[in-house]
Amino acid sequence: MARCCEVCGKGFSMGNSVTIRGKQKYLGGVGTKITGITRRKFKPNLQKLRVTLANGTNTTKLACTQCIRSGAVTKLVKQKPFRLPHVEKAKPKAEEAVPSGPRARP
Repeated sequence: MARCCEVCGKGFSMGNSVTIRGKQKYLGGVGTKITGITRRKFKPNLQKLRVTLANGTNTTKLACTQCIRSGAVTKLVKQKPFRLPHVEKAKPKAEEAVPSGPRARP
């Protein structure tokens, strides 16, 4: 059973695992040598995720982190985020200009 991203179809890719031995020349050694090359798999970072589909149904999918970060999948929202009730503040009425200061005393 091949595991790949159910959104973009990303699967594993092949590469080499290189084993190196020795001390580098700039550190005072005689140089490094490659002692072995073996094949290896680079696997995608798959996450099991509950997502909401376009038709409104919820399902579980395997999605790579690149799809999650780019917004290609919509995560399931279990509960609406908390919001404070909207209260309108009463605007202050325009008051008449009242003189103030040392000259304004009666």
